Amino acid sequence: MNIGDRLKETRKSKGISQESLAEQLKCSRGVITNIEYGKTEPTQLVLDALCNILNVNKEWLLLGTGEQFKKNNVSQSEKVLSEIYSLSKELTEEEQLYILDLINTFKKHKNNFNITRE
Repeated sequence: MNIGDRLKETRKSKGISQESLAEQLKCSRGVITNIEYGKTEPTQLVLDALCNILNVNKEWLLLGTGEQFKKNNVSQSEKVLSEIYSLSKELTEEEQLYILDLINTFKKHKNNFNITRE
């Protein structure tokens, strides 16, 4: 069983159509179809979003090891990454590249920033 088979199995077990999953991911149905049929591998952001939407463990989806479903709620990091992915789909490619550049700049200089969480 490969990632596409595991994705299809999980999606069907949750009663979610390819169309519905694609809508939640803000992508075309073809993206889901291509992953399920092994034509493409999901990007990291798509993978994180799939795990978030389906509440499935990333290790299980990628490798078939461990528990299929998450026992705990989705981590804050996964929620943030999923939201970033969803919001970025509405941006132009130029705007997406600008945001990526901002993230890379932040990563490069993050020790110089003093960020606290409330």
